[in-house]
Amino acid sequence: MADTTFGPKGWTPERLGDLGGKTYLVTGGNAGAGFQATRILLTKGAKVVMLNRSAERSRAAVATLRAEFGPQAEVDFIRMDLSDLSSVREASAQILAAVPRIDALIQNAAIAQVPTRQLTKDGFESQLGTNHYGHFLLAGLLFDRIEESAGRIVVVASLGYNMGLKTIKFDDMNWDSGYGANAAYSQSKLAQMMFAYELQDRLAAAGKTSVEVYVCHPGSSATSLINTSGGPLSKLIFRLMTMTPMVQSAEKGAYPEVMCATEDGLLQRALYGPTGRMEFVGPVGKGTLNPHANDKAVMTRLWSISEAATGFTWPL
Repeated sequence: MADTTFGPKGWTPERLGDLGGKTYLVTGGNAGAGFQATRILLTKGAKVVMLNRSAERSRAAVATLRAEFGPQAEVDFIRMDLSDLSSVREASAQILAAVPRIDALIQNAAIAQVPTRQLTKDGFESQLGTNHYGHFLLAGLLFDRIEESAGRIVVVASLGYNMGLKTIKFDDMNWDSGYGANAAYSQSKLAQMMFAYELQDRLAAAGKTSVEVYVCHPGSSATSLINTSGGPLSKLIFRLMTMTPMVQSAEKGAYPEVMCATEDGLLQRALYGPTGRMEFVGPVGKGTLNPHANDKAVMTRLWSISEAATGFTWPL
């Protein structure tokens, strides 16, 4: 049954109140849904710090936003490459020095459908290393600041978690054999979701109720994700899909992450996103969360492996 919590049109930015005095961090905020999320937050007076790999594109995004909202718009960026853990550590140090409060860390950035197996600087399969390990470390390094701010961690997942193995390939997480672009991407997004749900459990066990953790997905949205990292076939298929009603705008794709960063009364053990056809498009609300994303044994093992891989032990 479709979620009607927010009415027949679902959640929209019309529900937002004044966000003056609040600060949001958005990874991958210079394009696609991340850029649109930044725009929406700025319309309500929030401060947004984008965490992006490209300084050039970030400066262009800031200039575009200040042209729209005026030179007083509180938007800036810190360069960070999620695929390089040393870059994540350096960016986190800059954030802690420059950003006194974090009302939400929106983990929006991702790479997808990388056509041939690649490794990050730290030796991880590129999609797992970028999408999961980079964000795992970032959230951990910033956790104390988020907790001090009674803030949120928003994980932007993907319906791709329902594809592939539907679990973590612990015997070969780097896909030394049998690499598939979609399978590896699916594992990386499932890993992100499992991180969020395991974090929820650990926060509850530690009695740390001031931090909320939410998981959402943008549905099928016309962003630059596939064009940035996908292969020729993936790009062609997605280009054809954008000509159909099965793909919505990047702005609508940003609604779930903005909702999870701002809306009160949401369920944490949930997956928010479009609730229309195949949950690709349509009104935003609580969608379908399939059980394999909540496999406790897998979640716990993944957490331990992620701490070892990143060299970071969470303060929980």
